Amino acid sequence: MSDVIDYEIYGSEMQFAEVTLDPGEMVIAEAGAMMYMTNGIKMETMFGDPSQQNQGFFDKVLTAGKRMLTGESLFMTTFSNGGATRQVVAFASPYPGKIIPFHLDELGGEMICQKDAFLCGARGVQISIAFQKKVGVALFGGEGFIMQRLIGDGIVLIHAGGTLLEKTLAVGEIIKLDTGCLVALQPSINYDIGFVGGIKNTLFGGEGLFLATLTGPGKVWMQSLPFSRLAGRVLANAGSKGSKDEGSVLNQLGGLGNMIMGGRE
Repeated sequence: MSDVIDYEIYGSEMQFAEVTLDPGEMVIAEAGAMMYMTNGIKMETMFGDPSQQNQGFFDKVLTAGKRMLTGESLFMTTFSNGGATRQVVAFASPYPGKIIPFHLDELGGEMICQKDAFLCGARGVQISIAFQKKVGVALFGGEGFIMQRLIGDGIVLIHAGGTLLEKTLAVGEIIKLDTGCLVALQPSINYDIGFVGGIKNTLFGGEGLFLATLTGPGKVWMQSLPFSRLAGRVLANAGSKGSKDEGSVLNQLGGLGNMIMGGRE
């Protein structure tokens, strides 16, 4: 049984979640997610799965290795309330988006999500990996064919970039989306990768060569701003020089514009 934690989500574009722990309760989080905590919270960095008691060294190494495959840190951080009164710890989203609460006991006890989506969760929730068995997904899955599997009956907080869309697919209903826009799905959803098709679409479409194909039944959560897309736009403009004429036609012409303007920045 997982700890029953209380939480409240604040903000709009850059959200953070405040988790209130009763005495003896614990919350698990990714390294670096903590925003602030009250004096009675004890923070501890752990190797292995904090939700499993008396875990042997080999099992800890195996758990850490699985986390490395999903691109996460070898360690997880636990925040526990060892005092006699209620204590608070807060976790912040890493980039603009929304924090989603998943009550696993209401979602069948298992969810599959993209790597880096997990923010924090109640003690008792197990974080493992979910291999996508199909070759197409493995080779062209975009954000990675190895996803996170969350198992348990507790509350988990997930982060999604941009605006969040939750959609329930009926039996046999199909939806296609950019591979990076997928946040989470129920295990009942069939996940595959399909070729966009068409020479013009491939060369000039700008949407990539492959799309994710999801087939119901089940729920799926999508994000409008994948981190890879945000990072790509930032890197593409990182080398540009700013000026007070930024945005003008001459400025957009680069070197030619500077020459016309007499080399003025």
